[in-house]
Amino acid sequence: MQADSRERLDIYTESVVQLLAQVRSILGERIHTRLMWGSIKAVYSGLIHDRDDWEIAETYFNSVTRQVHTTIGVDNDIEFVHTDYASPPTPSPHPVFRVYEAGDLATLIRNILLKHPELNLHESAIEHGSHAAAARLGGLLPQRGKTGSFRAECMTAAFYRGEHAYLIGRLVGVNSALPLVLCFRHDEAGIYLDALLWRHDDISMLFSFTRSYFHVQVDRPHDMVAFIRSILPKKNIAETYISLGYNKHGKTELYRHALRQLARSDDKYHRAEGQRGMVMIVFTMPSYPVVFKVIKDQFDYPKECSRQNVVDRYQMVFNHDRAGRLVDAQQYQYLVLDRRRFTDSLLTELLDVASQTVSVDGDRVVIKHCYAERRVTPLDVYVRENAEPAARRAVIDYGQAIKDLAATNLFPGDLLMKNFGLTRRGRVVFYDYDEVCLLTDCNFRQFPQTGYDEDDLAAEPWYGVSPNDIFPEEFVRFLGMPPRLKEVFIDHHADLLAVDFWRRLQARLQAGELFHVAPYPANRRFLDHPITP
Repeated sequence: MQADSRERLDIYTESVVQLLAQVRSILGERIHTRLMWGSIKAVYSGLIHDRDDWEIAETYFNSVTRQVHTTIGVDNDIEFVHTDYASPPTPSPHPVFRVYEAGDLATLIRNILLKHPELNLHESAIEHGSHAAAARLGGLLPQRGKTGSFRAECMTAAFYRGEHAYLIGRLVGVNSALPLVLCFRHDEAGIYLDALLWRHDDISMLFSFTRSYFHVQVDRPHDMVAFIRSILPKKNIAETYISLGYNKHGKTELYRHALRQLARSDDKYHRAEGQRGMVMIVFTMPSYPVVFKVIKDQFDYPKECSRQNVVDRYQMVFNHDRAGRLVDAQQYQYLVLDRRRFTDSLLTELLDVASQTVSVDGDRVVIKHCYAERRVTPLDVYVRENAEPAARRAVIDYGQAIKDLAATNLFPGDLLMKNFGLTRRGRVVFYDYDEVCLLTDCNFRQFPQTGYDEDDLAAEPWYGVSPNDIFPEEFVRFLGMPPRLKEVFIDHHADLLAVDFWRRLQARLQAGELFHVAPYPANRRFLDHPITP
């Protein structure tokens, strides 16, 4: 499944490359004629009118024209900057969900499970799961005024990620709907209902920008996104498309959202909060929850990686299981922004440290290459500005974030708190990828012992150190934590400072063992599970 996930991410680009070869063969020297492409766009718009994935088709067209013309900024004549269809051009052939009704909750859940034979649930798992879910829901519904007959709407397609599968639905009442997500797990016990999610925050984490994309059969993306947003009304439409695997169209929606935000605001881009990066210059605007990251021309000492190294590592993260701990980064080329929206100090800094990437053309700032990420609060800023209890929780989750990444065979490289951040829901994530590497490529070592005091006092190590050598004992010296928080970190995560922890995990990964970090808290799980015969 991991191999399938990586392959799927490449299919779109491979398809565009193949199509471009055909277009060049057909058009020859006329391929760069903009007037002709304007006509092609008009005909194409009519041809996609009858498709159920017309919005994806528009983005696909943009991917082709941007390769042909290397468009700086956007060009409405040859791109679908805004969709040609403000409402769906085709009626829904069938709904993306089924409707279920029953006199009791256990029967309702059982009926939902029986309608999804592809999950291959054993009868004992169906019985156990329906009663466990009913018992959990029974304690919730009276508080919401739902009594008598029960009605649910559940999406016909199951969502898959790792060894988990999900059925997404809602319990429908007279005046409101309660989100309902049934979470299944596959392990040595078989396939069983592992957890139930009903809180918006929990379900939002399921579709988080820090999670890998779902595998799900999508016949009509617009309707599936609309259903998801009916239970997550605050979820960004771009992130919803991206979570379904439509990352290219997610970029389109992200750009359209940015245009709308710029039109209704007057604030300016400025350098993002936190310490200045050695490799990237990062900027944002107060009213927009996205940061833009531009690679510097030259990196600050002691960084020794190249620009291509940085690009390769961002691509590695894009292809990797993000485990809810890595921010999804969308790559943009030849992005054009309004010069008037930049503070003078930011524009001066961009032109000074990233002149190979950033230029000014009249009233436009042209950025040849950058990454866009959801904005988070840097961890070092968070612990400095928040009260002790919140800072302690963040430090504990920081250690857990390192462990979650390690379980997916990733080592952050640079563990400084400034490279981690907190999401709006207080979850610690990692966002600085210029030193990230596979855990199995690291060489975890203990400090060699010496019998000479002068060796310990030397400015340089007296022993040999290779680029991939890691000394866990040294971590705590470079975390940059106040003493009180350092004690909290050691109390909860002392194992991260021992070589044995890392070597044992390496051995398990090298033996082919796979880990998947569940996207929901342990208290949402059912304590007992049936053993499938």
